[in-house]
This record gives sequence, C-alpha cells and structure tokens, in this order.
Amino acid sequence: MGTMEIVNRPGYKKRNVAVNSHSGQSLVEVALILPVILLLALGIIELGRFAYISILVGNAARAGAAYGAQNHFTAADQDGIANAAENDFKNNGQDVTLNVTSRPFSCGCDDGNAITPTDCTTGICPIGRKVVSVSVKASGMFNSLFKYPWISNSLTVSRTATIRISI
Repeated sequence: MGTMEIVNRPGYKKRNVAVNSHSGQSLVEVALILPVILLLALGIIELGRFAYISILVGNAARAGAAYGAQNHFTAADQDGIANAAENDFKNNGQDVTLNVTSRPFSCGCDDGNAITPTDCTTGICPIGRKVVSVSVKASGMFNSLFKYPWISNSLTVSRTATIRISI
C-alpha cells in the first residue's frame, strides 16, 4: 500500500492518506464471469433459433392447410398441399428439409359444442351442420450450432394445422 500526501490548503492540516490499488481485482472478476456470460448468450441464441424454426414449421403447415381449404378439389390434392407448405418454408431462407403429411379431408357434424366425426359420402348430419376440414402436419429438423453434453444435436419440430374447407 502506498501513501499520498494531501496538499496543504488554507484551513486544512497536512496529512498522509493510504491509496489502495484494486485494478487487478476487476480484471479477475471479468475473467471469472465472462465464460458464464458467453454460455448464457449462446443458450439464448440457440433458443431463439429453435423458436424461429418452430414458427416456420407452423407457418408451413398453415400454408398447406390454407391451400387445401380452398375447395374439395384442392383438399384432395396431396402434392399441391405439400408444395404450398414447402414453398412457404423455403421462401423464408431455410435449406432444412420439411416433411409434410396431410390426411384426406375429414367430415363432422358441428352441434355448437363439439364436432362429431361422420361419413363424408353421405353428407347428412342428424344434429347440427356439416363441417369439412383438412389437416396438415409439417415437421422439420433443428440442428444446433454447437454440441452440448447430454443434449441431442438435432431435434425434430412438428406442427399440425387444421382448417375448415369452404363449402
């Protein structure tokens, strides 16, 4: 510890004051906390990327369902539904492959509380009104930037969208 002499001013006594040097302590604190901050930043970046891929997969499923919900002919067009979903996904700049599966449109009777499945060929609902819907399931792979211990390097993200067909 060094000492520093305070300049004598009128009305003050001359005295010696101890001067402490803490500049090395700050450097050690930064060196200790920096890896923790970097890990938190990487975790936030990876979580954001996962959320982004999840949103894109959900949007692709909705795009395929929207294409199929135009009418009964597009609801049966499995290739057109898959193309609509894949185009929506790839137009967002993703090179990840997207798997799209859609089931043939389904029919049901809506009584105001629930939709009861019914046969699409008859088109008769004893209670309520007939509703026809198309359902599209899209799934894509999320690949993390880094390999983390105890966590898989790639995760499958799946989303399903169901939209009623305009009658």
